[in-house]
Amino acid sequence: MGKGCWHGDGFGKERIMEQDFYAMMSRMKYIERWALMRNSMKENISEHSLQVSMLAHALAVIGNRRHGKTLDVQKVALIGLYHDATEIITGDMPTPIKYYNANIQGAFKDIENQAARQLLLMLPEEMRPDYEAIFFPAKSEEYLCRLVKAADKLSALIKCIEEEKTGNTDFRSAKESIVDALHKMELVEAEDFMRDFLPAYGKTLDELRMEI
Repeated sequence: MGKGCWHGDGFGKERIMEQDFYAMMSRMKYIERWALMRNSMKENISEHSLQVSMLAHALAVIGNRRHGKTLDVQKVALIGLYHDATEIITGDMPTPIKYYNANIQGAFKDIENQAARQLLLMLPEEMRPDYEAIFFPAKSEEYLCRLVKAADKLSALIKCIEEEKTGNTDFRSAKESIVDALHKMELVEAEDFMRDFLPAYGKTLDELRMEI
């Protein structure tokens, strides 16, 4: 039997095993997003996290190649890959509730931090620093976190586009608010992506194949 410890926090007192981390990560596929919306296609946080990781990496590459920056493209991809991992414990909180006011937002941030600490305890002690650097990026990596946040919004925007393509109008207002939020972030990487790459998400498979 693997080593474990008794851990008590806001989630209760329970025995946490140091070999459970990766099995816990595999449960991301059971957490569905957009709980308050009528979905034509279901989306779980495992799918979403892969897309956010790819988008965050793309934004960093854009920053480096087009705007002369020296961003860590591997690190931003890893932060994106694990950015919603705490939802295995907390569940997916609907955005209108999570950001209703500063008090709720702050309280939920504390809960997310507790959940991240709990997940780190599921790793052997010698491995924790590598993952702590992903779950809790350094202050110097704040810009990478901004890119991940933009990638998260881009992923949501792509979801809105895909839903609209099926004739689902429930995502129309969400799409408008996400575009507005992305512009307000004032990130040249996100602006470039929306201008140059976002239109292709509205194409059909046949239209994409014609360009190969």
